[in-house]
Amino acid sequence: MDDHNYKLNTFLYNKIKDISNIKILEFGVREGASTKLFVDLAEKNNGDVVSVDIDDYSNLIKSSRWKFIHSRDDNFKEIQKQISTNLDVILLDSFHEALHVSKIIYNYYDYLKKGGYFFIDDISWIPYLKNGYRDNFWCEVNNRETFFKIIDIYSCNSHNFDLDFTFISSGFAVLKKKTNQKLNEIEKKSDRSVSIKNLLRLLKKKI
Repeated sequence: MDDHNYKLNTFLYNKIKDISNIKILEFGVREGASTKLFVDLAEKNNGDVVSVDIDDYSNLIKSSRWKFIHSRDDNFKEIQKQISTNLDVILLDSFHEALHVSKIIYNYYDYLKKGGYFFIDDISWIPYLKNGYRDNFWCEVNNRETFFKIIDIYSCNSHNFDLDFTFISSGFAVLKKKTNQKLNEIEKKSDRSVSIKNLLRLLKKKI
């Protein structure tokens, strides 16, 4: 089993495998690893899966439990007409850029039921560091920015959802919804790492 499939099975699947009548919304199909896992689960648990991608994967799977929408994930008006308002799972694995990830979270979070899970793929920059085993500047920078954007959202919404991470492969974040309140917008908070007090602390450590 490769790292991606191991990550899907150990971090994602184990959280959702016992949900009856499961309703799943997936952004990004690619090789279809998560899509096939979701459809298999939906067929066992009397559920439904909707997958969205800008590339046409409509012939990837034949199942009455699966619907494919050929669209950008930020085509909100069109997609929102075709999805459940009571989702158990949302997986974001499309365009991995911090502002886009934030936009998708804020536009679809309300469609998640209380107790549901919002998974975001590619939040770890560690494999992509210079001379790392996946050395890639774009992925390193974007994944790091995405990670901290999710932290920013959580810092204003810790009462609304729990947050967990795995750093297996390219990583996953998962938001578990605790309330039906709307998400608060991100507010800039003071960072004491650049305060005079911390600079004095660092100077003291050098002495």
